[in-house]
Amino acid sequence: MGPKSDPETLALRSELEELYKTIQEAQQKCADVTMDSACNEVASITPIKFLTKKLMKGHLNKVNSVHYSGDGRHCVTGSLDGKLIIWDTYTGNKVQIIPLRSAWVMSVAFAPSGNFVACGGMDNMCTIYDLNNRDGSGVAKMARELAGYDGFLSSCRFLDDKRIITGSGDMKICQWDLETGRKTSDVVAHNGDVVSISLSTDFNSFVTGSVDKSCMLWDVRDMQPKQTFFGHAADVNSVCFHPNGYAFATGSEDKTARLFDIRADQQIAQYSPPSGKSGFTSCGLSLSGRIILCGSDDNNVHMWDTLKTTHTGTLSGHENRVTSVSVSPTGMAITTCSWDQNVRVWG
Repeated sequence: MGPKSDPETLALRSELEELYKTIQEAQQKCADVTMDSACNEVASITPIKFLTKKLMKGHLNKVNSVHYSGDGRHCVTGSLDGKLIIWDTYTGNKVQIIPLRSAWVMSVAFAPSGNFVACGGMDNMCTIYDLNNRDGSGVAKMARELAGYDGFLSSCRFLDDKRIITGSGDMKICQWDLETGRKTSDVVAHNGDVVSISLSTDFNSFVTGSVDKSCMLWDVRDMQPKQTFFGHAADVNSVCFHPNGYAFATGSEDKTARLFDIRADQQIAQYSPPSGKSGFTSCGLSLSGRIILCGSDDNNVHMWDTLKTTHTGTLSGHENRVTSVSVSPTGMAITTCSWDQNVRVWG
């Protein structure tokens, strides 16, 4: 009998499920109004027609992750072809191609300054590249290899050029000092793989999503969890902090996207695709927070009005699962990547 099926573990798991239910019932008693009814008087938004402004080809295998630089112009993508590509999204041109030691890339991150990119995956490592420091062949030099994980690297985000936060398959959140290459925090965060990290606009807080179906709010300054959010019925594949700093969006394997309010300490809205059959791999919010966008395994990006909870459109063009969505910090464009090996800029 395995450790997961012994009577004591099963009893504890059952007790935990009951506690979750009790918490959710208590939350629902406090939920005196729904998002739909509260926003009855709010005017509906005019559906926005997004078009593919740039179709960026260059990867030779599935593209798993995309992230914008702070300038809103450049982005980095990581693919199973063992390459990172830095793109100029205005022209669609490649700025740099960085060959990796491991092809199993699951996550990429661009430093807000645009000076560094990070990546990691099944190599159980987070690798940092300095884009301003190139070797003889013109390729960005590796600045750091952050090792010491007992699981794959699923997510990473720069706080600045000297600090990065990582989430991994060993259920941990770590903060690293990039000048010394040492961990400054190492916390068991969830009861399953940490799969997504999103930073608040002031960089003082971040949210994590996990395969344990929950999300957690953290304070960067002490790296301690402040709140836990339940509701999803399957893996939370993606989290995105709301620009106002008081809420965050999620995309899940349970075929829903949701909006959680930090002050209300609970879910305040739920969004479902028209077909009801699409699991969500990634999510993003517009600069105003009025539109939520979710990349899906039905090859599309779905959009909803966050206040009215109505489905407002679909971005169609990719020919396979959309793996990652990144909204430009300027709010002017969205970049998506897919298992179809392509990267698209929408505007």
